Amino acid sequence: MKSGFFLAAGFAAWVAAVPGIAQADEADAGRIAVAGNGNSAASACPAGGCTIKLTAPQMLAAAEKMIQDRDFINARPIVEALSLAPDYQFQHRFLKGFMAVETGDLDGAEKMFRKILDDDPKQTRVRLELARVMMLKGKEGSANYHFRLAQQDKDLPEEIKQTVRGIRGILRNQRSWNLSLDLGIAPDTNINSATSAETVNINFGPIQFPLTLDDNARQQSGIGQTAGLSAGLRLRANDNLALLIDGDARMVNYKGKIADDIQTQFAIGPELRIGDSSSLSLQALGEQRWRGGNRASTDFGARIGFQKALDEGQRLGFALDGRHSDSGYSDIYSGWQVGSNLTYERVIGRAFIASASLFGRKDMLDSKAFSNVSYGASMGIGGELPLGINAGVSGTISKALFDAPQYIYSDERRSDLRLFGRAYAGIRAFKMLGFSPSIEYNFSKVDSNYTLYKSDRHRVNFKLARYF
Repeated sequence: MKSGFFLAAGFAAWVAAVPGIAQADEADAGRIAVAGNGNSAASACPAGGCTIKLTAPQMLAAAEKMIQDRDFINARPIVEALSLAPDYQFQHRFLKGFMAVETGDLDGAEKMFRKILDDDPKQTRVRLELARVMMLKGKEGSANYHFRLAQQDKDLPEEIKQTVRGIRGILRNQRSWNLSLDLGIAPDTNINSATSAETVNINFGPIQFPLTLDDNARQQSGIGQTAGLSAGLRLRANDNLALLIDGDARMVNYKGKIADDIQTQFAIGPELRIGDSSSLSLQALGEQRWRGGNRASTDFGARIGFQKALDEGQRLGFALDGRHSDSGYSDIYSGWQVGSNLTYERVIGRAFIASASLFGRKDMLDSKAFSNVSYGASMGIGGELPLGINAGVSGTISKALFDAPQYIYSDERRSDLRLFGRAYAGIRAFKMLGFSPSIEYNFSKVDSNYTLYKSDRHRVNFKLARYF
C-alpha cells in the first residue's frame, strides 16, 4: 500500500496532523490549496481571512487525523483538495470513499472504491472496504465474492483472515435472494445447429446413395434477440437448515419460428450446512423447453449437491442429477438421464477465479440409437481487469458414444467429439439505468462420424445486464 494509513490491519498507523489544522473552521478549510510536494507550509492571515498552504503529504496527514477523530466536516475539503495532487488520487478516492460509508452514503462509497479497483484490482484494503459496503447494502453474494478475493492476499494478517472467514460464514447464512436480468442481440452463424453439408449418404440395403438435404436441415445464419432471467431464494429455518428455490429462463428469437428457443428451469429443496465450510443440498427440479414454437421436452427429476470451502480460496463441488425427459417430438427421444460433475475452484492473483470440472452423463432413451454416454472436462478463468472490465475465457471438450447405429446412415455406432469455447468481457464501470454492457463470444464444433451431425457455430451476444 502507498501509506501506513492503508494497511489491512486498519487505521493503526496514522501520520501526525499539522498542529492547529483540526481547529480551522470550515470556511478556512475550504481555502486550503496544494503547495507542491515540498516539506514546508506557509500561512498568512490578512484582514479578509486566513489562507493556509500545505504540501500534499501534510494534507494527507491532516485529513487522516480528522477522519480518525470523525471530524468529517473539516476533513472533506482537505480530501477534495488532494484530488489536485496527481500522485495522490489513490488516497483521495480511498478517504472520500471511507467518509462516504461512515456517513451513510453507501452508493458514493461503492463508486469510489470501485474506481480504485478499476485501476488496480489487487488493492486488498480497498476490496475489504468494498465488501463491507456491499454487506451494508444487503448484497451478500457480492460481499462474499469480494471478501473471498481479498482473503487470498498473502500479506493479510492472520487475525484479519480469521475475521473474514467468520464474516463469510455469516454471509452464507444470511444470503436470502439474488436476481439478474440480461437483454441482447446475437448474430449467429448456425441458428439451428445443423450441418453445412448439402448431401448425406444413406443406406438402401447394400447400396449407398446421396440424399439432398432440405434447406431447413442445413446450417442457417441469423440475428436473434436474447433475454435471460435468473433468480434464487434462500429461506432459513435455522442456522444449519434452509430451503433453496432457484429458477431461470432463457429465450432467443429469430426471424420466423424455426430456430426460436425458449428454456425454463426450476429447482426447490433443502440445504443442510455441515460445519463452517460444507453444505449438502437436495432439490427437486423441472425443465421445460420449446423449440420452433413447439414443445421440445419436459423434464422432471432431482439433484444432490455438495459444496466444501477449502483453505486459500479453494472450493470443491459435486453434483448428481437424475431426471426423466418426455420429448415433444417423438417417444424415441424420451427416457432417463443421469449425470454428475466434479468442480474445483481457486482464487488466482486476488482478482481472478479459476475452475476445472470433470463431468459425465448417461442418456437411456427409448431408442438405443439415440441413447449414449458422454464425458468430458472443462476449464475456465474469469475476474477483474483494470478500467472496470470483467472478463474471462473457458473451454470444454467432451466425447459422446451412442449405444447403437442409425442403420439408415451407417453400420457403425455414432461417435461425436464436441468442442465448446467462450470468451466474455463486460464494463462494470459504465451503467445505464442500472444495466452494464457486455459482449460474449461462443464457439461450438461437433466432429462426428455421421455427416448429418457435423457442425460448427459462432455466436456473438451483445448484452445489457443488471444484477440485483
